[in-house]
Amino acid sequence: MEPIDVPERLGRWSSGRGSLYVLLAARLRQLIDDGELPPGTSLPPDRQFAADLAVGRSTVVAAYDQLAAEGRIVRRQGSGTRVAGSAETAVPDTTSAPMFLHLIEPRPEVISLACAAPDAPPPEIAAAYARIVPELAAMTGEIGYHPAGYLPLRAAIAERYTRLGAPTRPEQILVTNGGQQALTLLARAHLRPGDGVLLETPTYPGALAAFHEASAVLRPLPLGLSGFEAAARTHRPKLAYVTPTFHNPTGTVLSALVRRRLAEAAEAAGVPLVVDEVLADLAFPGELTPPPVAADVDSVLTISSLSKNLWGGLRVGWIRASPALVARLARLRAVDDLGGNLPAQMAAVHLLADLDTLCRTHAAERKAAHDKLLAALSTHLPDWRPTPVRGGQSLWIRLPHGDGDSFAQTALRHNIAILAGNGLDITGAGNDHIRLHFRHRPEVLQEAVSRLATAWHAYRPPARRTAPPPAFAI
Repeated sequence: MEPIDVPERLGRWSSGRGSLYVLLAARLRQLIDDGELPPGTSLPPDRQFAADLAVGRSTVVAAYDQLAAEGRIVRRQGSGTRVAGSAETAVPDTTSAPMFLHLIEPRPEVISLACAAPDAPPPEIAAAYARIVPELAAMTGEIGYHPAGYLPLRAAIAERYTRLGAPTRPEQILVTNGGQQALTLLARAHLRPGDGVLLETPTYPGALAAFHEASAVLRPLPLGLSGFEAAARTHRPKLAYVTPTFHNPTGTVLSALVRRRLAEAAEAAGVPLVVDEVLADLAFPGELTPPPVAADVDSVLTISSLSKNLWGGLRVGWIRASPALVARLARLRAVDDLGGNLPAQMAAVHLLADLDTLCRTHAAERKAAHDKLLAALSTHLPDWRPTPVRGGQSLWIRLPHGDGDSFAQTALRHNIAILAGNGLDITGAGNDHIRLHFRHRPEVLQEAVSRLATAWHAYRPPARRTAPPPAFAI
C-alpha cells in the first residue's frame, strides 16, 4: 500500500466549534468511513501529527483514543497507529464485544447474557401476521414507502399515548425500525461534532454508540440526571437522555415527581430531553409505574418500541415529538430506507390494540425468570450481591473483586457471554460491574449460572487494572 499523506487528506477540519479533539476525530472518522483512509493505513505519530496540524499533542492523543474506542483504529506500542482491519477488509475490528461475537459470528455453544431481548416471538405475533394476509391481498394503489410510518399505526400509537394521559395526534408520531434507529435519527437531527449531551451513568450502551457516532461530547450525571440544571448552565448541551422506567442497566424507576421536575427543568433550559421508554412496559405483576413523562411535559422527545415487550425481530419502534420535528425526521429517514417494513407495521396495529394485555400475560414469565436467576446466583455465587428489580430485563451486579472486562473474557472462554460495565459507564466507575439479563428460559438461566460459577472460580484478575475501550451492546 502506498503511503498516504494524512494531513493533506484531512484538509479543513477545524470549524471553531466544539473541542478540537472531537472535531479532529470527526474528520478522521469521515475519511475512514468514506474509504479515503483504507484499512491498514498508517496514521502519523502523535507528536508529528500535532506539529503538522499546529495543535497540542493532547488533542491528537484524545482524538486517537476516541477512534480506538470506536474500533476504527488500532494503536500498538512499537508498531504505531493504523486504521482498523486489513487491506482486504473495510470492517472495523468491533467483534471483540460479546454481543457482536454472538450476533455476527454466532457460536451455538455460547449462552449470551449480553444482548438483552426476548429469545423467541410470542404466538400473538404469528396470529397478527395471519390477520393481515387478507389486507395485503386486497391492497391496491399502495407502493409501500412510508418514511413517517404507516398511518394506521401512527394513529394507534397516538391513541395509546392519549389513553395514558398524554394527548397525541398521529402527526406527532414517527415509526422507526426499532428504538435504536429512533436514537440515531434524533442524534442526527440535533447534534453536530463537539455538541454536548447530558446522560445518566451508567446508561444504555446503544445510546452511547449513537451519540459517539454523532461525535458528541458526553457529559455524565448520576441516575435521574441529578444536577441537571447546574450542568445545563455550565455545558449548554444540545440534548439530554434519560431512561426513567426500569433503567438500563440498574432497573431503577424514577418517581413521578422527579421525572416531572426533570422534564420541566429541561424545558426551561431549552434542552431537548430524550425520554427512553422502551422498557416501560416490563413491570412485574402488581407493580405500578408512573404515566409517560409526556403526560406532564408535552415537549419531551419520547422513544419506545415493541422490541423488548414483544420481540426484537419486529423492528417496530417510534418517536413522539412535535409535528415539525417529526416531519424533519421523516426527511432524514427517507434518505436511509424510504420507510420501514410495511407488513410488520400492519401487524403492529393489531398487536398494539392488545399490548397492555400481552404485557400483563408475559409479566409473570419475566418475574419467574428474574427470580430464577437470583436464586441460582445465590446458590452458586453467594459472594455476589445482585439487587432485585421491579421489572425490566437485567441485573446490574458489582463484582467482589477484579473488573468486568477481564472477567467477561474469562467467562467467554467458558462459553458464557456477559456485558462488562465499562461499556455502559463513560466515567470508568462501572468497570467493576457486569450486566446480566434474565430473558432466557429457566433451564438456560440455570446452565448459564453454572458456567458463570465455573468461570468465576477460574478467574484471576489482572495484576494491573486496565481501562480498555468500551464494548457496546444492546
